[in-house]
Amino acid sequence: MSNDPKEPLLLDHEYDGIQELDNKLPRWWVWLFYITIIYSAVYLVYYHVSRSGDLQAAEYDKEMKIGEQIKNAAMGKFESTITTLQPATDAALLEAGHQAYVKFCAPCHRVDGGGLVGPNLTDDYWIHGSSYADTVKVIWDGVPAKGMITWKTMLKPEEIQAVASYIYTLRGAKLATPGKLPENQAPAKPAGPSQFE
Repeated sequence: MSNDPKEPLLLDHEYDGIQELDNKLPRWWVWLFYITIIYSAVYLVYYHVSRSGDLQAAEYDKEMKIGEQIKNAAMGKFESTITTLQPATDAALLEAGHQAYVKFCAPCHRVDGGGLVGPNLTDDYWIHGSSYADTVKVIWDGVPAKGMITWKTMLKPEEIQAVASYIYTLRGAKLATPGKLPENQAPAKPAGPSQFE
């Protein structure tokens, strides 16, 4: 075995002509290894023995509660301003609303707004109110009795405003194919006198 420090340190045993290399690890690596052992011991005592720190599940629950408070505050603030909102006229915002409408609303209201399962959005007969604020509120809260889900849990307030603004542009649109019949219209009276009058 060579004593020259520049040569690899070979152990003094061999097997079938193969010698084992005893190349020592760099000191920085050895100290890093020791630090990880010390850290793991401190971690074990801090989190699991003394229970001074929150484990991941508890930390997650805390963060979720904080997130819920922030979300509820933002939703409450938006809900308090719904009646004062005005439809957007910005082309980029209307296009974003159009994209969201095609993705989320068209399956029930048709791409052109003519109505399928949901009502026609191009006529003047609006079941839940015809103002822009009414439209925002319907999208926000949904209409569970009619099968329309609430979108406030899935879309941000600005996304709901964009969709409502786009829907507002559909009013009075000329449709290539007839839309769904009006649903909030008073029934027409018979032309002649009724035999029961």
